[in-house]
Amino acid sequence: MPEKRRCSWAEHDLPEQRYHDREWGVPSHRDRHLFELLILEGAQAGLSWSTILRKRAAYRRAFDNFDIPKVARFDAAKVRRLLADAGIVRNRLKIKSAIANAKAALAIQREHGSLSRYLWSFVGGKPIEHSRKRGVPAPDRTADSDAMSKALKEAGFTFVGSTISYAFMQAVGMVNDHQIGCFRRKEIEALSRGMRR
Repeated sequence: MPEKRRCSWAEHDLPEQRYHDREWGVPSHRDRHLFELLILEGAQAGLSWSTILRKRAAYRRAFDNFDIPKVARFDAAKVRRLLADAGIVRNRLKIKSAIANAKAALAIQREHGSLSRYLWSFVGGKPIEHSRKRGVPAPDRTADSDAMSKALKEAGFTFVGSTISYAFMQAVGMVNDHQIGCFRRKEIEALSRGMRR
């Protein structure tokens, strides 16, 4: 049976292959999942995505499965425990960012009804389809990710620069950057078409 053809970034690392095949680019509207990916993308800054994927189970445990109200209530004692947790990235700024982002996410939910509704507004509520040939990298940022980053920062989020915001948009299916020829591309396109109906 021939090997499935994937996006070039997901060809060599098993955790990245699994993530690519099961989750990357699938349109997500669950607030908890969106919050999780926002925190993980921020945690990745300066590291590889493979490193974060290997730590994902530990992150879910350490951050109460990314329950937004619970994370928003983390106190100084909890921060100290997280800084001692070898399963996650032990960076004080990133840990405190996750807590601040949970508080900002709660404010977004109160104002807009859901984090999903707010975040998806930056792409008009529907996934953007790109046609990227194999070997042609996706951009690091776009006008949409610039706008999202600016708005998130104004709302009190941190570790949400435009590059992180674009990676997040790719991860949660706001943009479909699966390369032409990748077996997941058409599957994601079909999911996106279902959202447009």
